[in-house]
Amino acid sequence: MARRRSFSASLVQAQRQAARAQAAQARAHVQAQRNAERAHSAYVRASAVEERERKRLYVESRAAEVAAMSQAVEARVEVLGSILTSSLAVDDYLDFEALKEPPRLPAWPQSSVDVPATPPQLDAFLPPEPSGLSKVFGKAKHEQAIEAGRAAYDKAMEDFAAFERARFTELERKKAAHDRASQEARADAAAQNRQVDAFRQDFEKGDPEAVVSYFELVLNASQYPADFPQAFRLAYVPESRQAIVEYQFPDATVIPAAKLYKYVKASDKVTEAARPVSQVRSLYASVVAQVALRTVHELFEADRGRHIDVIVFNGVLHTVDPGSGKKIKPCLITLRTTRDTFGELSLAQVDPIACLKHLSAGVSRSPAELVAVRPVLEFDMVDPRFVAESEALVLLDERPNLMELTPSEFEGLIQNLFTKMGLEAKQTRPSRDGGVDCVAYDPRPIFGGKVVIQAKRYKNTVGVSAVRDLFGTLQNEGASKGILVATSGYGQASYDFARNKPIELIDGANLLYLLKTYADVDAKILPPDSWTDPLWDVGEGPA
Repeated sequence: MARRRSFSASLVQAQRQAARAQAAQARAHVQAQRNAERAHSAYVRASAVEERERKRLYVESRAAEVAAMSQAVEARVEVLGSILTSSLAVDDYLDFEALKEPPRLPAWPQSSVDVPATPPQLDAFLPPEPSGLSKVFGKAKHEQAIEAGRAAYDKAMEDFAAFERARFTELERKKAAHDRASQEARADAAAQNRQVDAFRQDFEKGDPEAVVSYFELVLNASQYPADFPQAFRLAYVPESRQAIVEYQFPDATVIPAAKLYKYVKASDKVTEAARPVSQVRSLYASVVAQVALRTVHELFEADRGRHIDVIVFNGVLHTVDPGSGKKIKPCLITLRTTRDTFGELSLAQVDPIACLKHLSAGVSRSPAELVAVRPVLEFDMVDPRFVAESEALVLLDERPNLMELTPSEFEGLIQNLFTKMGLEAKQTRPSRDGGVDCVAYDPRPIFGGKVVIQAKRYKNTVGVSAVRDLFGTLQNEGASKGILVATSGYGQASYDFARNKPIELIDGANLLYLLKTYADVDAKILPPDSWTDPLWDVGEGPA
């Protein structure tokens, strides 16, 4: 009985312990679940924070990217607005010495023959000194080893000497080749420098080809934005000290089409605010005006030798007519100015378009829309007659020489020319024209009217007095325009006087071009070496 009670008590105790263990295990499980839930909640919260941070950083990066795009547009507009002023601090003079190139000496080609070999050392071939019993019993053997070592050393020295002789021979060959290459480099540099010296001498003498080459180098050295074409044609008329430039403008795409960029967070897209069309046109008009003024400035500033008194600038655009699909080359700006007139400008302060109007330039009313103006002088009017001709070429030239015409024939030619050009021209009677060789009428309404024309067969530069006389005749005749046609050229004073007046000055090059274009007459202007014809004027001073 007592035993049964003891067993029941033990069973109850065991059950209680098991129950307590189960309860403890259940509590531990619940605690573990709570810990897991807390950990998961912490992970979710951390992930949410991380996601928000990631999104924030992404939005910031996109906003910064768009801000950089807008800043790049602003910087581009700023660069375009400083095309003229940025060049004013640059000295455009081309130093001939800077054109010379130092000899490009070849580098010494490193090789193994440059380093002398290490001669053999006798000690390395001799046996070590004997020690112990070998001093007594190995003496003969040691002496044999010494003799063998010396023989090996002698053979090594012979091989070393042969190697050094071969190395020295190769080194001398290498040195001779290097010296020859160095001499050739010095000779090439000396030849190039002699060409530069000859170029400078020709330029200083006023050789037309050298003058053109010099100013081409000047314009090529001008630093423009990378997408500007920077292409041009340049000619020089030494008789009138006149440079003619046909410069290619960039098209209106140089103006950024976007005014600014914005980032739309909701759609994660970049939107573009288009630049107003009026602003594009205004900026483009400013750009082409700045290029025109900058080009003229660079030419005059680089001309320390004063080879140029007058510059004609025609700014053109090579493009395609959107209506016909054909290639066209409208002239957007045309300008003729003299050194003195241009030198009076303060280019750092001017408004480019207003400055061109001040210089009486022809400016397109809308360059972006390709509205063209008529050039004051077509580049192709500059005839190659200004380049010296050989006697053989002169003898073979079948073109009629305008200088051999009689006064009446020359005036009749001029009258026919202007008739071909659309004017109602009549030749006046000799000696009763009051200085008028031809009277013409422009039939166009508003712009037309009476035109008085004087023809001068000069072999020297036309003096300003002839231009003044024409202006007086124009006023006396009540004409709306006066035209002076000469077989030579005009000086700076003539162009200065004619500026802002209804006077057109046509020089020999223009005349030849007009005769070919409108009358299909191939002519030349070649005064004889000695001219004593009293019926013709010969100008006022040397060319």
